[in-house]
Amino acid sequence: MAYNGYPYWGMDIIWWFIWLIVIFWIFATPYPIPGERRRKDSALDILKKQLASGQIRIEEYENKKRLIEN
Repeated sequence: MAYNGYPYWGMDIIWWFIWLIVIFWIFATPYPIPGERRRKDSALDILKKQLASGQIRIEEYENKKRLIEN
């Protein structure tokens, strides 16, 4: 495909490939962006994590959950 006599709009196919890799890398990076606002974990989320990790027992979880919800 040619545009005004320049194949690939004046860019060699290698440069298109490099740009595609750079764009993919920018959007596919799983790391958090510095300065990005994140939602803080709610008290119930923290409680669920403690239960899942075995720091608290089910009875304690249910009591604390009742307190948080009320």
